[in-house]
Order: sequence, then C-alpha cells, then structure tokens
Amino acid sequence: MSIMTLSDRSGYERAMQTLGGIWFMLLALCFAIKIGSHSEPWPSLLSSLCLASFYVLLGLLVMTRAPAKAHADGWLPRIAAFVGTYMPWAIGFFGETDEALPNLASTVCVLTGMIMMLLTIRHLGKSFSLVPQARSVVQTGPYRWIKHPLYLAEQIAIFGVVLKVLSPLTVTLFVLHIGVQVCRIYYEEDLLRRNCPEYSGYEASRWRLIPYVW
Repeated sequence: MSIMTLSDRSGYERAMQTLGGIWFMLLALCFAIKIGSHSEPWPSLLSSLCLASFYVLLGLLVMTRAPAKAHADGWLPRIAAFVGTYMPWAIGFFGETDEALPNLASTVCVLTGMIMMLLTIRHLGKSFSLVPQARSVVQTGPYRWIKHPLYLAEQIAIFGVVLKVLSPLTVTLFVLHIGVQVCRIYYEEDLLRRNCPEYSGYEASRWRLIPYVW
C-alpha cells in the first residue's frame, strides 16, 4: 500500500507540475538569451533554437497534464521519473562545440524527437505524465506499433543534446539515462497492468521501444 495519502499525492503532483514547468521554461530562457547574443556560428544558433523550442514544449506539457486515476507506489518510481526527466537536459549547460557537423546533427535529432513527441501526444492527449500514472491505454497512432513512443522521442532528442556537448562525461550520463528510462518503463507497465484491465491484451501484441528488438 502507498505511504502517501490522497491529499499528499494531490499536493505533490501540483508542486511537481509547477516546479517542472518552471525548470523547462528556465532552460528555454537560457538558450533564448544565447540566441539573442548572436555570438555563435549559425549551426550552433540553430541547434540552440531547436532546444529552446523543445524546452517550451516540455514545460507546457508538464504544467497542463491531467490528473491520474492511479499512481505508482513508493518513492523509487518518482525518483526514476525525476532523474530521467530532468537530469539529462542539464547536459546543455556543459561546454558546447562550435563545429558545424555536431550542431547540425544535434538539430536533426532534436527536431526528430520534437516531431515524434508532438505526433505521440496528439494521440496520447491527457494521458501524458512524467511519474508512472494510470490514465488510459492509448492504442492509436505510434502506439499501434510500440508501447512507449514518447520515451523513444525523448531519447532521440536527448541524444541530440549529447551531440552538441559531446564528451566522455555526457556519453556516460546518456548511458545512465537509458538505464533510468528502462526502469521507468517497467514501473509504468506494472501500474497499467494493475489498474487497466485492457492493458494485458494490448501489452502482449506490442514491442516496448524498438520493433523486433525490445
């Protein structure tokens, strides 16, 4: 049984929505200031513009998501969610490269992740969340093929950030982040399995992240 009361959960969720939204908007502001300075080559500015737009999108999504009908019990799912959601985006504060090729590759990855996220959320609607929560089982759009397209979109975009700030440390953080995302997937699937009866049939016929791989 969860150690959090319904009131605790409600207050906790509101606080996390507010703080999460503020975090992403501050990240967007930092990159917007950098763009306004015009002190970098155009590939770097283009990459920064894509990241700023992506942060605004994430901030709006976090602040407008709907209440859930069930939450994952305990603190581990929440810790995994926050580490997985907020930690990798801080990579953007590391020293960036001015080279054209990594910045252009970063732009392609961030744009791809953003488009995939928008397409996914169009079908996900109010079922979007950060912490594992049960709202409904979506089976349209990209959910017809894989169970977690939003995580895939996020991972592609984060890889774009790593390309912009490529170093052994950022690659290590990226690999660690993949491990955290796998934990989030298992927590989410367990919650849906317990609270949405229709999930069992859906789960058996879909790949998790990459068709024919996992």
